[in-house]
Amino acid sequence: MIYHIQGKLVEKTPTYAVIDASGVGYIMQISLNTFTKLGNSENCKLFTEQMYVRDDMPKFFGFYDTPERDLFRQLVSVSGVGGTSALLMLSSLSAAEIQNAIVTGNVALLKSVKGIGEKTAQRIIVDLKDKMGKGGLAAEFFVPSNNILKEEALSALVMLGFNKAGADKVLDKIIRTEGTGQTVEQLIKAALKSL
Repeated sequence: MIYHIQGKLVEKTPTYAVIDASGVGYIMQISLNTFTKLGNSENCKLFTEQMYVRDDMPKFFGFYDTPERDLFRQLVSVSGVGGTSALLMLSSLSAAEIQNAIVTGNVALLKSVKGIGEKTAQRIIVDLKDKMGKGGLAAEFFVPSNNILKEEALSALVMLGFNKAGADKVLDKIIRTEGTGQTVEQLIKAALKSL
């Protein structure tokens, strides 16, 4: 099994990327999330997942980071969810939104993804809720990549006179629902709306 492919980014579209690694061009299906994170870099590294679609013909899926690949693996482990459906979910919703929908049992959000019906959404929740709720993938998606931003926002809220424990809970909730790509100012403004 191939863990990752690193090389020159030859071609990139919202649905696939081609990486030239030592003269071999690998085409990998990617999510919009990975497409955005790749940016305009000339060299890149994608973590891979290989699936056999038909007649032992491999199909490669590429991910910018391992948490997204791990969530993809969890999604395809559910009966009725194939690689294309899982990739569509990762393109339509952020990993944190999918994680949160599964943990909270939000069938409507999962159904909002094209090709995911009510039964499939319910099956995803039933099959994955315990795995994610017990700190499996949850820790990777819910913990901000940079705790300094959260700490700075928390410090500012406490200086403004808000209770530290209450502000901490509100910030955690914001990070879970909105993701980790926010500035300190955005975190503070969102927290002020909820406090």
